[in-house]
Amino acid sequence: MKLGAPLEGRGAYHDTFRLSITKALGDQLAEALKGLDHAPLTEECLAAVEERPGVYQLYLGGEFVYVGKADNSLRGRLANHLRKLRGRRHIDITEMSFSCLYVAEDFSALAPEKLLIKRYKDSGGIPWNNNGFGNKDPGRQRDTTILKKNHFDLTYPINLDLPVTGLSAGEVTLSNFLKRLKSGLPYNFRYVEPPKSHSTVLRIPQGPLSADIAFRLLSRAVPESWQVSALMGYVIMYGDAPSKYGSAWRYYRSGDVVDAVPEVSPEEMVEEEDSVQEGLFGSE
Repeated sequence: MKLGAPLEGRGAYHDTFRLSITKALGDQLAEALKGLDHAPLTEECLAAVEERPGVYQLYLGGEFVYVGKADNSLRGRLANHLRKLRGRRHIDITEMSFSCLYVAEDFSALAPEKLLIKRYKDSGGIPWNNNGFGNKDPGRQRDTTILKKNHFDLTYPINLDLPVTGLSAGEVTLSNFLKRLKSGLPYNFRYVEPPKSHSTVLRIPQGPLSADIAFRLLSRAVPESWQVSALMGYVIMYGDAPSKYGSAWRYYRSGDVVDAVPEVSPEEMVEEEDSVQEGLFGSE
């Protein structure tokens, strides 16, 4: 019997063995995470997590929504996510939970979170790994970007009604107010200090101070050519009034509030557009 031409490296009684180390690692990571319980995403539970590198998974209402890695501290990385999610609307932080695995430092170079993403891709993917959840501050050049319809910031925009920590009643310079406001918000506030910010004085009123009230106070204290722009995922302040931004939903100008309807791109984000290793507050 005449045999057909064999495939390259393959015959009736010989073949080539192909071992995928990365696939094996991804499978083992997924199985190890699957065997863990889900802990509520709270300070109390994070206190038990060691400051070691590793991979983790986030769940919303029991649904697996995100996988990431921490190069240095799992506790710090997860704490950053907790802070970010607390500053969002349309999400109940009590429904968030997590599980995590410590990995050796040299193993981190293999991008274990990408191994997990690749493994889960065939079963429908992971919602937050391709919608911008893990992205860091895009920078000034991207502020005018119109968000795609499945972007995390469109589904869960920042909450301007949350109280700002670290701001107490009394007089404070504009420069100091800006620094304390930035550190007291659970989302990014990027700005350029206006002229005379070290000599301009603001009076912070008694009682709880929400981000909305703080930005109203701020807009009264800066020159008329300056504005505070609340985008869907973060807030910026520059001397560019009355410029408009595609993803803005509120402007603060000279103490006045101007609400806006953000533009939305009909396209959807794809996995390559999302950064799974970097978050709003940097990698840990």
